[in-house]
Amino acid sequence: MGRMQDVRPGCARHLPPGTPPPAAPTTSLTAAWEARWAADGARAVLHDPSAGWVSAASLEEHSGAVARRFLAAGLEPGDRVLLSAGSSVAAVAAYVGALRAGLVVVPANTQYREPEVAHIARDAAIGAAVVDEPVRGRWAADAAPGPVLVTSVDDLAVLPTSAPVSGTAVAGAGRPAGELPDLGPSDLGVLLYTSGTTGGPKGAPLSHGNLLAGAEALRLAWRWTPDDRLVHALPLFHLHGLGAGINGTLLAGASALLRPRFDAADVLACAGAGGDGATLFFGVPTMYARLASSSLSSLDALSGLRLCVSGSAPLPPDLFATIESATGQRILERYGMTETMLTVSNPYEGERRPGTVGVPLPGVSLRLAEGSGEVEVHGPTVFGGYWRRPDATAESFTGDGWFRTGDIGELDEAGYLRIAGRTKELIITGGYNVYPREVEEALRAHPGVADVAVAGRPSDRWGETVTAWVVPAADVTADALLAFARTSLAPYKCPKDIRFLPALPRNALGKVLKHALP
Repeated sequence: MGRMQDVRPGCARHLPPGTPPPAAPTTSLTAAWEARWAADGARAVLHDPSAGWVSAASLEEHSGAVARRFLAAGLEPGDRVLLSAGSSVAAVAAYVGALRAGLVVVPANTQYREPEVAHIARDAAIGAAVVDEPVRGRWAADAAPGPVLVTSVDDLAVLPTSAPVSGTAVAGAGRPAGELPDLGPSDLGVLLYTSGTTGGPKGAPLSHGNLLAGAEALRLAWRWTPDDRLVHALPLFHLHGLGAGINGTLLAGASALLRPRFDAADVLACAGAGGDGATLFFGVPTMYARLASSSLSSLDALSGLRLCVSGSAPLPPDLFATIESATGQRILERYGMTETMLTVSNPYEGERRPGTVGVPLPGVSLRLAEGSGEVEVHGPTVFGGYWRRPDATAESFTGDGWFRTGDIGELDEAGYLRIAGRTKELIITGGYNVYPREVEEALRAHPGVADVAVAGRPSDRWGETVTAWVVPAADVTADALLAFARTSLAPYKCPKDIRFLPALPRNALGKVLKHALP
């Protein structure tokens, strides 16, 4: 298939005036962090309700001790370590320590059940598991193909430097404590498994160079400085919370208030507490929806923040408008994937367009495939291919090395990208293409609709029929919704079937699991 020649390179409007575009990383993510810590060790960097404030020097010392314990237990650089724990200083220290030991961190959702944990442990061939619940460690150890060191994140938080790691021992002699390995940009840092909204999860390995390039692009584009303080209520098993929230905070020399879970009242309290100095909040649309349902006096706490960012799922324009009207905050929406990190963002300085995800970040190039409109990206944040899946890798890259995201995009007159849907979710009905998001937005405008998902169902007559699953906000009938849809959609785009549900199936970051719709 031919390719459009309209390639959009990393947009200069993201950079402060006079700032050159970032160069390709020549060092590791951990080396960049260590340089920050050495420059200002006394600066507070992390806080959680249990540990209180932790300084850069303390994080350097603690994570170094964790790294040496891993190596002394017999793990080798390149071995995989499953990390499944809630957000805390101890969990971040385990993550940082594993990276400094040259290990590859494999984050796993704390809500996963045995088959999901087992799949990741087996596929990644892990050598260790750091968990906050013993049962997840047992599931991982039982499924992995070799011996597994299983330890609690709390053990790593409290053991003195000289103590060995507790848990099931790894076979083989451990190395003595000493210098940590020299790491470069090509060394793997994390192995993330795709969320599996349309199928089984695949492993996406990201190198230190990928991780560093991604964090540096955000540091520049979002004007991240050591004076910033992030209200961090995202989980650590996803790139939004880990790659943006933690990696970005540590690279910028900034600080983060780690919240054990998202709670709207808690986030607003942190955002509004002037003594804590909060300036940033990163969330997903479901979080903003819950914040928007708070009282106006509480919601006003967001008005004092420097920047609010949304991602991981489309932010409805009406929710954007609600937050802006109540707080003056124009939420910055961005776009990325597990395989590519964050690649596109609305500008910090300049227009933020509701319904779009913005323009390419520094260092990233973007284009739309001819005919399909599929978004393709290229740059230092893009991974090199799926873990032990050459077939999937070959299918996901073009002949000239661009990654096929699977998302259908449209570019407006100013070059802002709008995500219209997924290629695999595209509905072909009677020979016409229908993008689910367009139908969802049309139905969501009805006051009787609280939430909606649209997908295609097989049809002997049409190939597929447009079907809508609706969570009602009030008494509403299917006929009323169909009549409403006809006022804004061509007849072939209107649902032929509407089904009502109490709630849509979603993953932990708010993405609708369309394969789980009844």
